[in-house]
Amino acid sequence: MTVRPGWQGRFFEDFEIGDVYQHPLGRTISEADNTWFTLLTMNTNQMHFNEAYAARSEFGRPLVVSTLTVAIAVGQSVTDLTQNAFANLGWNDIRMTAPVFAGDTLWSESVVRSKRESSSRPHAGIVSVATRTVNQDGVQVCSFERTFYVYRRGAAPLAGVRPQTEDGWTASHHRGADAGDGA
Repeated sequence: MTVRPGWQGRFFEDFEIGDVYQHPLGRTISEADNTWFTLLTMNTNQMHFNEAYAARSEFGRPLVVSTLTVAIAVGQSVTDLTQNAFANLGWNDIRMTAPVFAGDTLWSESVVRSKRESSSRPHAGIVSVATRTVNQDGVQVCSFERTFYVYRRGAAPLAGVRPQTEDGWTASHHRGADAGDGA
């Protein structure tokens, strides 16, 4: 039996300027997401959690707090961009270009703008990307630029991170777990 690693994410060497990554997971925002994130982050603007207050605005209903929109966009990009990053260096030019409401589904994509080797950390490089987020109708709702440190393939800090079991994984373990499950 061969043990095959799951998706390991991209390393510095994998990024090429101009590459576009369409992040694979969409995310529908619920009213609970918006309310909890707003209150968790101590945002007291009623536009995000008071329907009567928001009904008086030009939008007629609560807006999703913009920091949740940015957080979802960043989260959507992790699989493709920063699975192997160890530090964000900055976010620039954050734009909220259209309102987001509970019930909207967000999708994000990023383009690699630049990359360079780190002069102080030989085990890493610095990558800059531009990300945009669209809703279910294809309307752009958010955009920003982000720069991060990302490990090189085989970087020492990554060695031995995953613990090993005493006996390893064997075919007999696998057969026993699947026995009689009907799948």
